[in-house]
Amino acid sequence: MTKLNHFNENGQAHMVDVGKKPETHRVAVASGRITMLPATFELIRSGTAKKGDVLGIARIAAIQGAKRTPDLIPLAHPLIINKVAIDFQTDAATSSIMCRATVETIGRTGVEMEALMAVNAGLLTIYDMVKAADRGMVISDIRLLEKHGGKSGDFVAGNA
Repeated sequence: MTKLNHFNENGQAHMVDVGKKPETHRVAVASGRITMLPATFELIRSGTAKKGDVLGIARIAAIQGAKRTPDLIPLAHPLIINKVAIDFQTDAATSSIMCRATVETIGRTGVEMEALMAVNAGLLTIYDMVKAADRGMVISDIRLLEKHGGKSGDFVAGNA
């Protein structure tokens, strides 16, 4: 059984002590998808949504989400983030938008949570900006695709 780092020997939640770990270059990549009605997809693609540039605002929200991760995830460490890159890919055939976040730091702990939080914030912002047109949108498939650096080494998800 894998030992869970966020619990001490008494089973109580605690923040992991990373003070003695070496600083290394760390990268995490996460993705997720939002699926909507074709008419909603077209509003976003054409740039005619009433609230403006949906993907531009969602990109900023995703970056902000990465930066604010320790404010929302109780045991996440505040980190100096060196880079957040957000990419949106539209798919007209499925009326969906995929968000991919890449987060980098040089530090003592990884940026997986920051990449996952960025994806969530970006997709939720898309939902918020066009929910008047489509409350049935579905956010799905949020996952870590890659992680590099640190003691545990590299991780690449299958079919990443």
